[in-house]
Amino acid sequence: MSDADDPSGDTAEITVRQATPDDYEAVAGFTRHTWQERGVSDYIPDIYHEWIAGDGPTQRTFVLDAGDDLAGICQGVLLSEHEAWAQGMRVNTDFRGQGVSLDLSRALFDWAREQGATVCRNMVFSWNVAGLGQSRAAGFGPGTEFRWAQPTPDPDADPALQITTEADAGWAFWSGSDARSHLRGLALDDEETWALSELTRERLHAAADDDRLFVVQDGGTRGLSYRNRTYEREQETDEGTETLTWAEYAVGAWADPEAARALYRAVARDAAEVGADRTRVLIPEGVRWVSDTAVSRVGVSEEPDFVMQADLTDPAVADN
Repeated sequence: MSDADDPSGDTAEITVRQATPDDYEAVAGFTRHTWQERGVSDYIPDIYHEWIAGDGPTQRTFVLDAGDDLAGICQGVLLSEHEAWAQGMRVNTDFRGQGVSLDLSRALFDWAREQGATVCRNMVFSWNVAGLGQSRAAGFGPGTEFRWAQPTPDPDADPALQITTEADAGWAFWSGSDARSHLRGLALDDEETWALSELTRERLHAAADDDRLFVVQDGGTRGLSYRNRTYEREQETDEGTETLTWAEYAVGAWADPEAARALYRAVARDAAEVGADRTRVLIPEGVRWVSDTAVSRVGVSEEPDFVMQADLTDPAVADN
């Protein structure tokens, strides 16, 4: 609970509570133009009701209630028995600079601890300097960074090297890879979109069972990736709105440029087979991985994304 000066000059008491469907208009009002200056729309007004409908034992959405208005919103999700994810942190411009976001973070951290989580992570666009500062002030520290590789779907792509679904070989490669070290063992979560969680042997076996796993094996195991999901997204074109199918790959890791090229071609072929128009593959951020992608003639996102993390066992984070 905190106090903040409202626009009328009076001191408003701000409390943290669970979000409700009746909060929609207020939330939409202060989130609709979050990144308007960058030409990027905020997803929260479009999915709010669906977003909060998942609240339960493994999810909680919080708002800052300032009486006549809402000062902020965020959501916590339990990704595994010990990993929590924070997302959708937004602060009403009328209340920024007053430290109210810390109330949201404390509530989310407390909830995550009660569910058994020992770490909480979030994602911040690298260009979002305010968001990075807010995350650090709330108790999040640096985690890792990644980019999106974007191979073009191609039914005729030839990997040139042997591609298998050997999950244990893939796990052994991943466990000792530089990519795993850089990413701190993280890959895209299987359930929660735009979230990262620890990649496990079981996830690789599940992908192999569904023919979604791609392990480069030629002179030893030299790379891996797996398809996480497919989804549809609307995109504005000169002719109007077009619905595109995306194939998403949870991580890309390889030992050398030749293995990278083979892995991307396996992904391109798989994406075509599932009818995808576009792809995205999470890869570590760094000159090695980005240049290996470039020499493979594969597109890559212009900017990296940052992952932050908070140690929920640290008393300093609890008292932040």
